[in-house]
Amino acid sequence: MTTRNAHLLDLYTDYLLASFGQATATGLAALIPELSHDQVTRFLAQQEFTDKDLWKILKPRLRAVQSEDAVLIIDDSVEEKPYTDESELVCWHFDHTQNRTLKGINLVSALYLSQNVSLPVGFELVKKTQILTDPKTGKQKWQSPRTKNEMARSMIASTISKHIPFRYVLNDIWFASAENMVFIKSKNKDFVMPLKSNRKVASSEEQKKQGKWVPISSLPFDTDAPLTIYLESVPFALLLYRQVFRHEDGSQGELYLVSSDLSLSAGSLTTLYQKRWKIEEYHKSLKSNASFAKSPTKTVRTQSNHFFASLVAFVKLEIYRTSTSLNHFALKGKLYTAALASAFHQLQIFKVACSDAAITS
Repeated sequence: MTTRNAHLLDLYTDYLLASFGQATATGLAALIPELSHDQVTRFLAQQEFTDKDLWKILKPRLRAVQSEDAVLIIDDSVEEKPYTDESELVCWHFDHTQNRTLKGINLVSALYLSQNVSLPVGFELVKKTQILTDPKTGKQKWQSPRTKNEMARSMIASTISKHIPFRYVLNDIWFASAENMVFIKSKNKDFVMPLKSNRKVASSEEQKKQGKWVPISSLPFDTDAPLTIYLESVPFALLLYRQVFRHEDGSQGELYLVSSDLSLSAGSLTTLYQKRWKIEEYHKSLKSNASFAKSPTKTVRTQSNHFFASLVAFVKLEIYRTSTSLNHFALKGKLYTAALASAFHQLQIFKVACSDAAITS
């Protein structure tokens, strides 16, 4: 990244944090007289920023907080953009949080959590560039040349290649495939993941050899202690813990957590998996505080670079959070209050200049 582009990225990301509406090139140019609309547009239309560019920005910040007990959290998020023209980037994605297909952008991220600091060390925007024909229905649909699980494994490998220390990989049920488990263990890392109740397991190595697989829900959880089990297509033993909880409506729910670290206690399993919530906070802050989906950019390149800038804006917020002890939303709230105070002051100037506007009793 050139010095000039680094300067423009700094200005643009500040603008994303300060903005409370649509983030446009015209809006930024209006704030900075020496910056033109065309300059901002050219900056967004240049060579696409990647996670390599993000790593150059992150590296000194991450090295200051890294630790051997850190965790790497993998997840994806769909941000709906119903009014944007459809493209390979803005297209139809299944959102498992809403259990329906949405038109928007799909971001896969690897979030590094160490010493209570969250930093996105890997990301990829899902782009559907290939047409797949359903052999049963004959209908065609667009798909990405790489699955989200492949992207996740690539991010884990990339994090390790950068010599970023961490101990566990955490993810939700949608990334809990046997292939991912085997891959993580092959990298000398451990994981904590939830499993569906119908996943087939064996309660002993002997039953595994005999092919006696049963659904997790049928196992006898007589105590609160974790069980040692074997999962289909996973060549090593796993620790399985059933967590029972109550929903807001009073109904009972169950969460089955599995780990490759057989030394963990039930409490340690639960505590570790609770850290996964940090990536939900990351998604929410990206959307609410970093103008992630608030750009009217039209091309795939400008959209991708805007989304990259939002990630950098999130990093800035995280740095400000650690130095102020204010969370991202509190920081954004302070910006809003300052903007409101400035607008109110300007309005009083107008009021003095136009005395007829004052209302008196």
